[in-house]
Amino acid sequence: MKIKDKLLLATVPWLGAKLIRFISLTQRVVVYGEEPLKKEWDSGRHLILSFWHDQLLLMIKGYRGPGIKNLISPSMDGELLARTMEYFGQGAVRGSSSRGGRQAFRELIALTAENVDLVVTPDGPKGPRHQLKDGVIQLARISGRPVIPLTYVCSRGYRLRSWDRFLLPYPFARAVYRYGTPQFFSRDQPLEECRRRLQQAMEDNQQQAEICLETYGVSAV
Repeated sequence: MKIKDKLLLATVPWLGAKLIRFISLTQRVVVYGEEPLKKEWDSGRHLILSFWHDQLLLMIKGYRGPGIKNLISPSMDGELLARTMEYFGQGAVRGSSSRGGRQAFRELIALTAENVDLVVTPDGPKGPRHQLKDGVIQLARISGRPVIPLTYVCSRGYRLRSWDRFLLPYPFARAVYRYGTPQFFSRDQPLEECRRRLQQAMEDNQQQAEICLETYGVSAV
């Protein structure tokens, strides 16, 4: 491993965790739609959470369930993210649609037998932006778990010039987390129909979160 990479791994996750905690503590945050999930958790049932890749940074603080594993790219950026998540007690499964995808999917299927929720960013790791890939649908159909659309919006932040327009939220912003309606998928449903339904559910949840934010007199960045 290069010296530069070692330095990045030694410093970036620690600094990233500090930054996430600072931003989260200073923001005025409201969470919508969490009550139905609490009932599932209290009953010992577990879920698949699905959100868009550009909203990833502050999602670490949006989850308040019993335990979680995130599907993360095996790239260097993914390694930095996985190590950052360790500071928040969140685990990772390494893989993507382009690298290690089959092995990662097998690990996710195995994890559906354990007492953890699973997280997938269905447009990652390379896009197209906000366009759903099939992996999350297949995981839901095989496991029988519902998929919960999740979104994060905030009033102040900066968007990178990356494929996903990655969001870097600013401190002291107004923010909304919104959990959408659980989506169930059976093996006998056509894949295209399932994909279309979840795509629409995620778009609707995003729109509703932005409307919630606007009730405070601000718009989503």
